[in-house]
Amino acid sequence: MRMAAPRRPTTHPAPRAATTDADGTLLQRDVYSVSRLNREVSQLLEHGMPTIWLEGELSNFARPASGHWYFSLKDRDAQVRCAMFRQRNARIPLVPKEGQRVLVRAQVSLYQPRGDFQLLIEHLEEAGIGDLRREFELLKSRLAAEGLFDEALKRPLPEIPRRIGVVTSPTGAALRDILHILRRRFPLAEVVIYPSAVQGRAAVPELLRALQQAATRAECDVLIIARGGGSIEDLWAFNDETLARRLREMPMPVVSGVGHEIDFTIADFVADVRAPTPSGAAELVSPDTAVWQSSFERLERRLRHGWQQRLLSRQRELQHLRQRLALRHPGQQLRQNAQRLDDLEQRLRQYWHHASRARRQRFDAARRTLHAVSPLATLDRGYAIITRDHEQVVRAVNELQAGEVIEARVARGRFTAQVLAICAPEDESKENP
Repeated sequence: MRMAAPRRPTTHPAPRAATTDADGTLLQRDVYSVSRLNREVSQLLEHGMPTIWLEGELSNFARPASGHWYFSLKDRDAQVRCAMFRQRNARIPLVPKEGQRVLVRAQVSLYQPRGDFQLLIEHLEEAGIGDLRREFELLKSRLAAEGLFDEALKRPLPEIPRRIGVVTSPTGAALRDILHILRRRFPLAEVVIYPSAVQGRAAVPELLRALQQAATRAECDVLIIARGGGSIEDLWAFNDETLARRLREMPMPVVSGVGHEIDFTIADFVADVRAPTPSGAAELVSPDTAVWQSSFERLERRLRHGWQQRLLSRQRELQHLRQRLALRHPGQQLRQNAQRLDDLEQRLRQYWHHASRARRQRFDAARRTLHAVSPLATLDRGYAIITRDHEQVVRAVNELQAGEVIEARVARGRFTAQVLAICAPEDESKENP
C-alpha cells in the first residue's frame, strides 16, 4: 500500500516570546497554544495517513439522539476511539453489538476539543466478511472482463407484459411485496411463481432449477429474481458464477431485485435491469394502471378532437362540393336558361311594347299630317270629289259630257248624279282685271 506524502499543515502566526541565552543574545521562541497544537496534529493525521482497514472487537457502543455512533475498537493490548456519523451508518444493514468483531474502513483523525486520538469510520461490517468481499470483487472483475455485464447485452423490458415470472421464496416477504405491487399497479398481468430457496446451501441448486424451468416453459414476458435484504452471507447465493451465467442465457429480460438499495450482488450486474428492492422490481416490470388510464383518456380526447376537426373539415368540403355540383347540375343550368329565356322574353315584350308605342305615335303623327294635306280633309269643309269611269277623278268640266253619270264623294258618303249641262269656265282675265 502506497502512503500519500504528508502535507505540511496550514499554520497561523503565534505569539513569539523573546529571551536571551547565556551570552545575552536575544532569542525568539515559537509558542503553541493547545488549540493550535491539536489542530495541526489533526491535520497531520488526516493528510498524512491514508484510509485504512482495521479489525477489532467493538465495545462501549453509544448511539445518541443525533444518530451518530460512538464506540471503541480493541484487541488484547490496546484500544482506539471511533466515530461513525449518521450519513455513513445509515447505509449499514446491521446494528453493532457489544463484543462483536468487526472490520472497518476508517480515516485517522483527532478530536480537537479533547485531544483524543480517534478513527472516523466510513464503512463497517462483521469480521470475516472481508474474505467474501474479496471473492466477490474477484468474480465481478473476471465476469466484467468477459463482457458478461456489457450494456449492449441488456434487453429492454416489455411495456405491457402479459405474464410476469417471479423466482423467489414462496414464503418470503419479498413475494408478498411483489404481488401487492403488481395487484395495485397492473392487475391484468398473470403472475407465474417459480419457487426456490434464496438462502443457504440449497439456494443455488434451487435457483438454477427454477431458472431452467422458466427458460424451458418460456411462458413469461419478463422474469424477476428477488429476495429481501440481509447480510452478505445471506445474499451469497446470488453471487454464484453459474447462476450469473444462467441469468445471462435466459430467453426473456431479467430484473434483479435482491436485498436493499445498498446491497449489490453479481446477479444485479448480469441482469438486464437492477432494482433496488423486490418492490422496486415489481414497479419496474408493471405499467401503472392509473398512468395508463390517464394516458388513454388523454389520447381519447386527442383522437376525438382530431376526428371532430376532420369531420368538420370533410363536412365543409362536402358542402362546397354540393354547392359546386348544384351550380353545374343540368337541372340548374336548365332553370338558369329558362329564367334567362323568361327574362329575355320579358325584355323583348317590353322592347316591343316600347317600340310599338313609338311607332304608333309616329304613325299617328304621320296620319295626322297626311290627313291635314289629304283631299279628304277638304270634304269636311263642304267640298266633294267627282269621279267618273271607275274612280277617275274629274278635275275640269271639259272632261264631262252632258247626260254622263258621275259619282260624288262627300264627307259622309257617296251619291250618283247625272250631268244635265256643262258650263264653260269664265275667263280668269275678266275676273281679275
